[in-house]
Amino acid sequence: MIWNPEIEQADRKTIQELQLSRLQDTVKRAYENVPFYRQTLDKAGITPDDIKSLDDLKKIPFTVKQDMRDHYPYGLLAVPMSEVVRIHASSGTTGSATVVAYTKEDLEIWSECMARLIVMSGGSKDDIAQIAFGYGLFTGALGLHYGMEKIGAAVIPISSGNTQRQVQFLKDFGSTILVSTPSYALYISDVAAQMGIDLAELPVRIALLGSEGHTEEMNAEIERRWGVIATENYGLSEVMGPGVSGECLFKEGMHINEDAFIVEIIDPETGQVLPEGSEGEVVITTINKFAQPLLRYRTRDISSVTTEPCRCGRTSMRMSKIKGRSDDMLKIRGVNVFPSQIERVLLNTKGVGPSYEVILTRKNFTDQVEVVVEIDDMSLLESYGELEALSRRIQEKMQQELLIKVKVTLANPMSLRRYEGKARRVRDLRGETE
Repeated sequence: MIWNPEIEQADRKTIQELQLSRLQDTVKRAYENVPFYRQTLDKAGITPDDIKSLDDLKKIPFTVKQDMRDHYPYGLLAVPMSEVVRIHASSGTTGSATVVAYTKEDLEIWSECMARLIVMSGGSKDDIAQIAFGYGLFTGALGLHYGMEKIGAAVIPISSGNTQRQVQFLKDFGSTILVSTPSYALYISDVAAQMGIDLAELPVRIALLGSEGHTEEMNAEIERRWGVIATENYGLSEVMGPGVSGECLFKEGMHINEDAFIVEIIDPETGQVLPEGSEGEVVITTINKFAQPLLRYRTRDISSVTTEPCRCGRTSMRMSKIKGRSDDMLKIRGVNVFPSQIERVLLNTKGVGPSYEVILTRKNFTDQVEVVVEIDDMSLLESYGELEALSRRIQEKMQQELLIKVKVTLANPMSLRRYEGKARRVRDLRGETE
């Protein structure tokens, strides 16, 4: 089923004409109503009249997260506060919070974008959706909430936490869709096992995963434990929240809502736009957001795009799974390493579970890497030889994948911290050790 065939199956010419019209309107609105964008465009020698084609988008300077922090809280609004009906914000743990505002029309557009992504993952009005994202200033929960209501599904706004209660509600309420982070989906399965409940025997059939990147191997592990189809959706608070793109049931990339967003892929070092199929940093321009439009926002997420039609019948551009973030990439002894590479090795190794931690230290001016991972079978503890062989096997796989030597520490099952929101897998202590 396709929620909005007119947009989701439009030909490239129709989509591009719509994008150009909305881009021109957005640039004009930002220039006339947001002092930051007027100054930025004036400095670059650009006026709204200079945007005559989609290719002209690359003339516009980038917007970065610091720009949002510098204009905290309402400095990037393009409408009077009287037209704002919703305000979300990031946690602001590393600086001022990034504030995102919405008009009534913005919320309607957001719900529409989410409805498409829910339907493409198999959701319908017959579903009961248990939303295990944290409600509040975080955009994830309410984004999925209103998308579910738009398609007519029943919503259980349980939020994150109180995991035994989550499992009980899954069982008692007949939930058919789980909305959560990948790491929390795994944690729920751990708790369910402790409670003696087999999730695969419950009515849950779809897991809509978002808010943090994860590998295909992690996705497969969630599907195995839950007995569901697990799809990924992508977005970020700064541009709207979830709803930028999402996977259909073929899971060959995340379909972009192109009538609301223009996605570019750039070289994160040079800022140059890369050709289709190239891997680089995702840059997003909102073209259907009124309270707070963003022009060429640098997400720091690493992906690629394709306009090849999908087997599902949708013609929208697709993003590949997020490989990681350019600012999360670890530079270790001159080698670039993404945490997803470590996760992939672990989840392809029999004998260990999906819970792990990466600890970076520095000794004698040399970076040291330790990967702590839980074993998945307590019986392994009875054989020192088997533990040694497992540790050695992981070390060899890590060296092949990462091209650096890694220390591997095997931990008892359920001994590492679990997360109800975004998992924090890396502890970089290099500034504290020597």
